[in-house]
Amino acid sequence: MPSSARDAVTVDIHGLTFIAVRNSAGGEVDAATSFRYHQEGAVVWAEYAGGAIARGYLVGTRTGDRLDFRYVHLNTTGDTAAGRCTSRISVHGDGRVRMEEEWTWESRRGSGRSAVEQAVSRASD
Repeated sequence: MPSSARDAVTVDIHGLTFIAVRNSAGGEVDAATSFRYHQEGAVVWAEYAGGAIARGYLVGTRTGDRLDFRYVHLNTTGDTAAGRCTSRISVHGDGRVRMEEEWTWESRRGSGRSAVEQAVSRASD
């Protein structure tokens, strides 16, 4: 296996930025939303914003390739929202990290599926 290959169970997500690439109807996160993840041991948290989200936070735990967390955010219309989510980490062949998510609102009715992928910085930007 090449030295650049990363395993979904052991990949370090601390400090990584993710961009939303898919979301179900009824979700507020979109392609303009970015997430900055942190991890210390089994504890994970992130800040997120962009698009319809003015400011958001998530906090939870990680076991292997699975994240379980609660999220809360303020959208750009001034409404707050909260829910829970389970994410599964995978690693693309190019080394980028992806999370497939199943979420449920706790502050309103609805649930869905989404995906976020590690943002790639470009040296020419």
